[in-house]
Parts: sequence; C-alpha cells; structure tokens
Amino acid sequence: MGELRLEELSASTIVAANGLTLRPGQEAFVTPTSYAIADAYINPLTSWPRVVLDGDEVVGFIRGNFDPENAQPEFRSCVWRVNVAADAQGMGIGKFAIWALADEARSRGFTQLTVIWEPGEDGPEDFFLRVGFKVIGETQYGESIGALEL
Repeated sequence: MGELRLEELSASTIVAANGLTLRPGQEAFVTPTSYAIADAYINPLTSWPRVVLDGDEVVGFIRGNFDPENAQPEFRSCVWRVNVAADAQGMGIGKFAIWALADEARSRGFTQLTVIWEPGEDGPEDFFLRVGFKVIGETQYGESIGALEL
C-alpha cells in the first residue's frame, strides 16, 4: 500500500467511488434510515465528500456533514457515509478517512464527531468502536448514535 490521500470529487473519482464494492452482507448497512430521511434535506454547502486514494486508485469514500445550526445535534458534525473497497478493508483506510474527517471537524471548531449505524452482525459497529467512537444513544429507528470526542 502506498501513501493514502484524500481528494475532492471529480468526474473520474465519482465513477470510481460509485464502483466500490463491499464485502457480502455489508450492503445492508450502508445507509441507515435516519440518514436516508435526512439526506433529502442535506445542504450541499455543508457536505464534505472526499475519495481516499492509494496512489492513483480510489479505495474509499467518506462524506461528512458540518452544519452547526442543525436542529438535531447528531447531524451537526457527522460521518454521513464511509465506504472502503472490499479488497482494501483491514488496511487502515477507513481509519485514515475518519481521522481526516475528524481533523476537518476540529479545524471548523467542532468538539465532537458523530455517526449513526444500524446494529447487526456484518455492520460497522466494531469498526466505529475501534477508531474511538462511543455509543451515546439511539435513534427513533433503533440505530446506534456514536460520538468521537475531538
């Protein structure tokens, strides 16, 4: 694995990001209900989408949201989505992406980064807990709300 870096989306990286494949069973956990509903209202000015590159290859995608005025605290500084290619999982790419998003949140004056996930056997809970998130609550749909103190 080479040097990881983030880039803003471009015509070529969007295609590659859309082509990322996950491990079997992970697809069910990509978009929690709370995010799917809130996605209709996300402001493109507060969205922070980036691809993770290893050399010239897109190996991951992360989308954050920074909206200090959001009525729901869990959406003010949050991980909206993080995907890592199936064959690149377990190599630190997701952790790199989360920490880059945390750095961006910190630079904007936030003291906490949140994430919502659906519990389940093939879900992302173990990953989020390993990178430092702690469960702080539950949504009305039974999803876990995690927070990473910055």
